[in-house]
Amino acid sequence: MELMPVNLSSRGFVTLLDFSRDEIRALLDMSSRLKERRREGRAGGLLAGKNILLLFEKTSSRTRCSFELGAAEEGAHVTYIGPGVSQFGKKESAEDSARLFGRFYDAIGYRGFGTSDTVRDIANYAKLPVWNGLTDDDHPTQILADLLTIEEHARKPLKDVKVVFCGDTRNNMAYAWIYGCAKMGMRFVAYGPRELAPDPAVLERAFAKAEPGADISFSDDDVCLADADVIYTDIWASMGEEDKIAERAKLLAPYKVTRELLAKTGNDNVLFMHCLPAFHDFETAVAAEYREMGVDIREVDDEVFNGRHSIVFDEAENRLHTIKAVMVATLAAEKRL
Repeated sequence: MELMPVNLSSRGFVTLLDFSRDEIRALLDMSSRLKERRREGRAGGLLAGKNILLLFEKTSSRTRCSFELGAAEEGAHVTYIGPGVSQFGKKESAEDSARLFGRFYDAIGYRGFGTSDTVRDIANYAKLPVWNGLTDDDHPTQILADLLTIEEHARKPLKDVKVVFCGDTRNNMAYAWIYGCAKMGMRFVAYGPRELAPDPAVLERAFAKAEPGADISFSDDDVCLADADVIYTDIWASMGEEDKIAERAKLLAPYKVTRELLAKTGNDNVLFMHCLPAFHDFETAVAAEYREMGVDIREVDDEVFNGRHSIVFDEAENRLHTIKAVMVATLAAEKRL
């Protein structure tokens, strides 16, 4: 197959705001080719000889598996440093650790607390490409997977897709969506209570780098659901905010994704998406514990999560293919697929 039409070699992946629409388009196309290649049993070799560090200060399932498996399938060696098992930022400064990591590795995948500036700092100290696997203000690898999944299921191009994010619209997933839709020229509505509206500074950054056609807005009125192509939600309290779960459940209950909420879109083919993990039943220890206290923390009903509109597991699978594309594009862009 042809080489990538853009050169991302040696670049990091901190936020989608750093990339043009054409560059994001190239990553999505590469993701599709890598997905097809894997299903044909042709994966392997694109990252041969590369050494990758995964520095995760937050726990992870999909992100870790996608980085580890994607790297291993393409021949790279991976070192995983999980929460609480290194001196990074504790007995050793982040700068000193990153400078050391730069002597050992070819790239770093980071997932942790703090903002995207932390990712930039690590890249500056290590002198390596650093990939943002989630920070408190962004989650760009998730959005790349989401965009690929929408393209696989929607009956229109991305520029004509309307995404409505329901719930806490100032969390990292809502912000990541704002950035992604701004760069891809899409329509995005943050739908939630005004107490949890997006930070104006986030909107300002997005508008400053938005591509033509982008339409980003906030609403606490369910009229905004009309004509949505995608209904998206996330858990009601992010990692590090567990003490606010009961409070958030009360505030966000009106924005829970139900069959009735989907009906308000007027779109019989509306897609339901979630970055996972999701509280959709009471089978988890956390949901069951809060239920005993009389608190329903489910941000989506089980009939929606497991219903015909849901594409959450296609979305989860695509984390592997899009993260692999980020790694290959930034570390092995000169190789053919």
